[in-house]
Amino acid sequence: MLRGMRKASSNWLGKIIMATVMGVLIVSFGVWGIADIFRGFGQSTLAKIGRTEISAELFRQIYNDKLQQLGRQFGRPLTMDQARAFGLDRQVLQQTIAEAALDEEARRMGLGQSDAEVMRTIYNDPNFKGLNGTFEPARFQSTIRQFGYTEQRYLAERRRVGLRRQIAGTISAGLEPPKVLIDALTRFQNEQRSVEYIKLDTAQAGQIDPPSPETLAAYFDEHKTQFRAPEYRKLSFVVINPEEIGKWTDVSDEDAKKAFEQRRDKLGTPERREVSQMVFPNAEEALAARGRITSGLSFDDLAKERNLNVSDVDLGMIAKSAIIDPAVAEAAFSLPSGEVSQPVQGQFGVALVKIGKIEPGVTPTYESFAAQLKKEIATERARAKVAELHNKMEDERGGGASVVEAAQKLGLAAVTIDAVDRSGRMPNGQLVANIPRGLDVVSQAFNSDVGVDNDPIQFGGGYVWYDVLGITPSRERALDEVRDQVEARWRDDQISTKLRAKATEMVEKLEHGGTLAEEAAAVGSKVETAAGFRRDASLPGVPASVVTAAFRTAKDGVGQTPGAGGSEWIVFRVTDISVPPVDAASDDVKKLKETLVRGLTDEQLAQYVTKLESEIGTTINQAAFAQVTGANN
Repeated sequence: MLRGMRKASSNWLGKIIMATVMGVLIVSFGVWGIADIFRGFGQSTLAKIGRTEISAELFRQIYNDKLQQLGRQFGRPLTMDQARAFGLDRQVLQQTIAEAALDEEARRMGLGQSDAEVMRTIYNDPNFKGLNGTFEPARFQSTIRQFGYTEQRYLAERRRVGLRRQIAGTISAGLEPPKVLIDALTRFQNEQRSVEYIKLDTAQAGQIDPPSPETLAAYFDEHKTQFRAPEYRKLSFVVINPEEIGKWTDVSDEDAKKAFEQRRDKLGTPERREVSQMVFPNAEEALAARGRITSGLSFDDLAKERNLNVSDVDLGMIAKSAIIDPAVAEAAFSLPSGEVSQPVQGQFGVALVKIGKIEPGVTPTYESFAAQLKKEIATERARAKVAELHNKMEDERGGGASVVEAAQKLGLAAVTIDAVDRSGRMPNGQLVANIPRGLDVVSQAFNSDVGVDNDPIQFGGGYVWYDVLGITPSRERALDEVRDQVEARWRDDQISTKLRAKATEMVEKLEHGGTLAEEAAAVGSKVETAAGFRRDASLPGVPASVVTAAFRTAKDGVGQTPGAGGSEWIVFRVTDISVPPVDAASDDVKKLKETLVRGLTDEQLAQYVTKLESEIGTTINQAAFAQVTGANN
């Protein structure tokens, strides 16, 4: 408690506590439309929705947890300044208020969820399953404790999430995107273009004489902020989590082979088949339909005759275990590709089954999974060790030991970084290599100070302790310190200016009847081509800017665009534009439809929640919100 009091007095931002429940409903909101009335608040209340209050501490936990999640995704820390620039602070507040509004509505509607259903969701949660793929009570208890939950509190939170999903599912049921929208987006997505182009580089820029001392000094003065030295911090940290401790744990082949045998069925890849089925009321109709198919009628045309949609007959690329009806599954996986089954008596009627593509399964071998299994076993065994080391580390820190001193006493490996800026780079411009991916210790260090007793960061199922050992303030560099960098930047700017002027001249000639071949020959370059690419294409040797510019240019039109860096410029002509026909049964169209359905669902639910907030009443304590998100810094 004394450590917490010292921390609170030296750094009001507080510690990051990962306490949001796993698997909560995520709702996408795009408009900031909540009235910012703040009256009747205590200092500890950040927002109020109906009778539900969101405390500043709870929102701090949720917000900092989101920052850590994004930091792990990006592979580098996300600072509070960056988060506010992205609008993350208001997005998280909107999501938190939306969840509270749904909780209020569930109470008003008298919704409930049985204990059995809550336990079913927990038993099926992969976070609580051991190496054999089954629910492990000890793992469950350990995991929720790491996230700051008691068993009763976690069960209550899971029940709330279940009720939110009931409401969300009802609101979004039956939503279908319009066919005209799907067709338009598919055409836009699948449109293809072809170009011919020439690259202009340093060879076409001509001679660039070195700058005079006066020219270089003037350039440096105009661009001085680009060469400013950032603030650096010296810090040390130590990581205690299952993965880190697992590196020190030896696992025998005997133990790994035992785990392999328990999980053999789940480690391999089962055979998958493209399956279509059509259900008939009786065997006679099914047999007659099969006769028509064998006489030349396609399976798809027969489905259209019976007014069936693609979703009514197409099961997709599927494994045998995923087919609900055992009889249909047996028939589907006994046929060769392209064949239609005899009538099959299934659970829902008599079916004809057609097989398309077949993807063979992969049988696992112990050798191919040995390293992975040993790592997982070692990590699993290390979970219990984490709690023990956490307590010992806290005891050492409470006794006044630094992070390095405490780590040495416990036999742990501490990391010291002599100088790092906010972006995680050292003075030589390279990223610090010995910070685990997703660990935001750098941003935490920049929110702290020398001598502050920082609380540990929760990371990877464990903890990270850190100290700020020194601060080097940001400063303006003298020209002599960065002369080579300044001259290189000046030269790049000169090359870019010359190439752009030459490209503009070429485009004018092309627009008046010239050809790329003539222009290429004149500058000692060559004409290259790129054919049939889409908007999202990544073409070897072709800068992304060319793809983007080509889709802004009409057929037979010409244009120019920067290439890779400032030392390359591209002049191009669009030679062809084609739009393939829409194939409603293709995987791309199916994925697009799923994306549109998710978007429509989010929009529908957002409108519903906005109305709820208006009816229930929503107020926000802007002062507390600004404090939690660092806007007051």
